[in-house]
Amino acid sequence: MNDRLRKLGPLTGLVFVFALFALLRPEHFPTADNLQLMLLQTAVVGTAALGMTIVIISGGIDLSVGSVVALSTVIIALLLNAGAPPLVAALGGVVIGSLCGLVIGTLITRLKLASFIVTLAMWGALRGVAKGLADEQMIIAPASWLNGLLNALTDDQRWMLLPPGVWLMLILALVVGGFLRYTQIGRHVVAVGSNEQTARLCGVPVGKTKLMVYMLGSSFAALAGVLQFSYLTVGDPTTGAGMELDVIAAVVIGGASFSGGEGKVSGSLVGALIMTVVANGCTKMELPNWVQEIVTGGIIIVAVALDRFRHRKIE
Repeated sequence: MNDRLRKLGPLTGLVFVFALFALLRPEHFPTADNLQLMLLQTAVVGTAALGMTIVIISGGIDLSVGSVVALSTVIIALLLNAGAPPLVAALGGVVIGSLCGLVIGTLITRLKLASFIVTLAMWGALRGVAKGLADEQMIIAPASWLNGLLNALTDDQRWMLLPPGVWLMLILALVVGGFLRYTQIGRHVVAVGSNEQTARLCGVPVGKTKLMVYMLGSSFAALAGVLQFSYLTVGDPTTGAGMELDVIAAVVIGGASFSGGEGKVSGSLVGALIMTVVANGCTKMELPNWVQEIVTGGIIIVAVALDRFRHRKIE
């Protein structure tokens, strides 16, 4: 029963916050246009949360997500301006993200540094690289089909039901869920997060697994950058500031444990929806940004406290 309640907790929270704002702002919040807007906003955080889910299940943390998103948008804009096809530009942004993860993973595994310290350092360094490449200004890029990934559906596109960027997030969620559940490497990730020493004794290549984890985490952050570029239609070195807070909150709210070894893709997506609903609801309530930030911080504290309480009961 307790396990069932834990699994239904995030979904129950989503229903509660949605119903609350629907009652407080019935004329503006539960509308079709606003629902579509919230899905578009969730796609970016939700995609990054897929990678963060893998990282947190492995027992790590990645604070560089927002900076990777910003760097990805800048790389895409630069490549488009250089005449690269849109697909090549998007792949370029993802490759750069993977290389960032490779650097992070190498520092963690070879130098035995804490993931918190390494990714905090990369948070600043990658933001600086993005600003340097963009000359500290937004980069206007030529229009392409990338711009339509997170556009609201027009009347002749209603057959798609959801915008392409949202479908991309859902497909990636299925891939990550299958990876964690049905592949040997996915099981290695869970084993490392549950007990690294035991995993090593059982023959799990801990170093290679961690390296792959951070490469995947940064790759998904870069994919979120592709969607962010679509949403903004420019390369912006300042975008994504504080996004790592929303991404981590989404994963933790979704049931992942900072202790490692636990986490679900579906829970992370529900957590991302909760963060979007709270932010959108606060906006509809005309609350200032600082109130939204306080609410976000409070949600993280409650989620972590519940996680610690649950583990204390198990012990």
